This record gives sequence, structure tokens and C-alpha cells, in this order.
Amino acid sequence: MTETGEAQHVIQARREKLGKLRELGIEPFAYRFEPDHTAARAVEEFVEGDEKPLTVRIAGRIRSLRPHGKSTFAHLEDRSGRIQLYFRKDVLGDEGYEVVRLLDLGDWIGVEGELFKTRSDEITVRVDELKLLAKTMRPLPYGKEETGESGDVVVHGGFADVESRYRQRYADLAVSSEVRELFIARSRTVQAIRGFLDERGFLEVETPILQPIYGGATASPFVTFHRALDADLYLRIADELYLKRLIVGGLERVYEIGKVFRNEGIDRTHNPEFTMLELYQAYADYHDMMELTEALMHRVVAEVADSSTLSYQGSELDFEPPWPRVTWYEALERHGSLSRSDLEGEGLREAAREAGVEDADDRARGAVLDGLFKLLVEDHLSGPVIVYDYPVELSPLAKHKRDGDADLTERFEVFVAGREIANAFSELNDPFEQRERFAAQVQMREEEGWEEAHQVDEDYLNALEYGMPPTGGMGLGIDRFVMLLTDRASIREVILFPTLRPE
Repeated sequence: MTETGEAQHVIQARREKLGKLRELGIEPFAYRFEPDHTAARAVEEFVEGDEKPLTVRIAGRIRSLRPHGKSTFAHLEDRSGRIQLYFRKDVLGDEGYEVVRLLDLGDWIGVEGELFKTRSDEITVRVDELKLLAKTMRPLPYGKEETGESGDVVVHGGFADVESRYRQRYADLAVSSEVRELFIARSRTVQAIRGFLDERGFLEVETPILQPIYGGATASPFVTFHRALDADLYLRIADELYLKRLIVGGLERVYEIGKVFRNEGIDRTHNPEFTMLELYQAYADYHDMMELTEALMHRVVAEVADSSTLSYQGSELDFEPPWPRVTWYEALERHGSLSRSDLEGEGLREAAREAGVEDADDRARGAVLDGLFKLLVEDHLSGPVIVYDYPVELSPLAKHKRDGDADLTERFEVFVAGREIANAFSELNDPFEQRERFAAQVQMREEEGWEEAHQVDEDYLNALEYGMPPTGGMGLGIDRFVMLLTDRASIREVILFPTLRPE
């Protein structure tokens, strides 16, 4: 029998059990049950030899069933862990025990009973009340081993392949406590970030996802059409320009944690829909953002991992500040053997061709610089390390270096394990220079074919003309940060429902 045939056989058998339950007057899909203990709390509160045994009400999934004639042992699993159950026919009665016989692995039940310890010293609930909460019609996938995207052996449920886990994340969560713990860690990460920023006086805000002009990053957008407005709108590629409008408005410390969307490829570190933290602080510059970023990431690592170091893919990463710092051109010279002077004039394209940058002769200077850095440098940045003072072509929204070098900007990125995790600037607040930067981006788009270059956002320029104080800004990729915290090599492992090709 094929796997599909086996599954259909099981589903049919469960349908028959469903019918028998209804014949007994049992509602197989309950309205409510009120537990007063979790499995873990029940085990913790058990006192052996207590004159009055503790009575508990617990709910969860059945993870094992071991019938022995007129009695049955089972394990129930809830969000906290597992606990053993003991059903007896002489306690539940004929009808109640018939419900036990009609149970399957994965069914949701609620039970009430006293705690006791078996001869094998396992704390157990002696069930005197059983309520079926939801009959499971499909069998839960059983565990198996397979080589994952990182090349490591991954233990997962009985799915056709690793990608099926992502398509049926609900089943993946149901069979794997490790996966559940991963997403609990993700939630704790976001909570820790909020706590850190709230303590520093930042205000959490929400800005538009649908935007008439996209900006704040070099990326291709998703386009949609608004019928009532008869206009194209774009899913945001960044929160930046709207958040800086709020700085203009006098909200001096703001942040947003939300989804951004980039119409780009899918790989181990990229998903078209992902989660970003962006924050802006008035009267600050990129030096302040370096201190804040180090402190924030160190705090989150300490809270989530209970240490200042992480083990990631076999490497130890130490997040104790301060982190090593290197300029963009120093990093390129150290790892790519290219000096700043080597990249002047046609030297840039010659170096790019030699390094293997695609379409080096046809792409804009900024795109070629970015391609060179990705190919020659990023894999060497085990980090955490701060790379700062970026070329102006890569940083249209950052201020020039204050020492007068017009070709450099006060921008930095944080790299960990060979990938960018955070990006920050001394924000450009001169409306006239910002207009020139936008115009240069448009020129690169029109003359050199850089499709990801910025557009001119007149409303943002209008906001700058009302005056924006000196401001530091920082963006942090939540998904990539969670990858580090949970030692996952693929971004799809840390997103509950990642983007997948339609079946």
C-alpha cells in the first residue's frame, strides 16, 4: 500500500470512530475545557505520600496509548511537557472507557484526576473524568531523519521532504517540541528587543505597509493596484522614510517591528517577506548607533541564550561589547586585496570582472561595489564585527563623513557569521543634498540600469524642509538574528510560514 493509501486507510478508520462517538452521544469537537494545571506544574507540585493527593485538570494531545484490557496508560502533551495518564474501566464506567478505546494518537483531550506515582516512579494522573476536545482525523507524522539544507542530519516528522515541514508547519509544530521551542525563542527575542528599547525611552509606532512611493532600501518592490484610488501601490521595502517623518514631527525616539517585502530571490538567508526592527533617535549619530546596537544585541543574546556567547554552526560568537571595527575599504583590502585606489575609473570594473561579479560592465557603480564586497569580503566576517564608512554610492540616505571626504558616508553594518545583521547611519537631514542624492540614484537607474536604485520621494523631501534634527537610525533583521540565537542555517527554519513555490 502506498503512503497515501495508508493515510487514507487511517483517515477512514478514524471517521468510523467519529461515528461511534456520536452514537454514544459524545461531541467529538468540544466548545470549552478549563485546565487548572499544565503537565509541568502538576509534576512540580506532586508530593509523594500526601494524605490528600493533588487533583489536577489538564488538557493536551495524546502522544502515546498503551491499552491493557480494562486499563490503559497514555501520555498527554501540552505546551509545558508531558505527563502520564492512567485510565481504568471500573473508574470511568463502560461508556467512559469506550471513549478511551476510541481515542487515537494526536487527539485533544481534557482530564481530571488525582496524582500518584507508579512502581516505575513516574508521576501519573489517575483519570476519573475524561472529555474529548477534538478528534484528530489525520495521523500525526512520525519522526524520521533526513539531510537538511545545511547538510546536517535533521530529525523531523514523516513528511515527504524538508520543504513539506514548512508547508505544513502546523503538523511540524505538533510533532516536534524542538520546533515549538524555536518559535518560543523567537517570541522571546522580540519581547527582549521591545523591553530594551522601551527602557531607553523609545516609542513603538506603526507606519504604512502600502505606499505610493517605495524607498529606504535598494530593493525591488511588490506592486499592487488600488481600485478606489485607481493607482499602483507598493508593499514597503523598508520603514525608514516614514519613521524619519516622525522625527521631523517631534517624536524623538521611535521604532517599529514589522514585515517588509522585497521582490527578490529565495535562499538560505533571504525570504521575500521578512521582519525588521527599525529605530531612529534624534540628536544621535552613527557612533551612538554603534553603542546602541552592541548593547541591544548583547542584551537579547543574554536574555534568550542565558550567555553572552552563542554557538553557531560550530563556531563560538562572543557578543560582549565592544566589537571589532573595520572600515569598508579596509575590509576590502584585507580580504580582497583591493585598495581604494585600485577601484578608481575602469579599475573597478576590471576588479569586478576578475572577481566574478555578474554583468560588471553594464551595472551601476554602486551595484558593482556592492557585488565586489559580497563576493570577496562577507564570508570572512565571522563577527560580530562592525564595518563602517561606506561609499556614498551605497548610502543615499546617510550623511557624508564629517572629515570632508565626500566619497564616504557615516554608515555601518554589523556582520555575524558572514552575513549582514544590522545597518545604521548618521541620517542625512539636509533636504538639498538629499534631493541631489535621489537625483543621482535616478540617473543610475536610467543610464546604468540599476533597477533597485531609489526614486525621488517629494513628500519626504518636503518633510525634511520642515527640519529634521541630527538623527541616528538602525535596522536589524529579526529573522537572521533568530537564526543565530537558535543555531539554524536556513531562514525558512525560523519563519513560521515561509514563502514557497506553489505545489
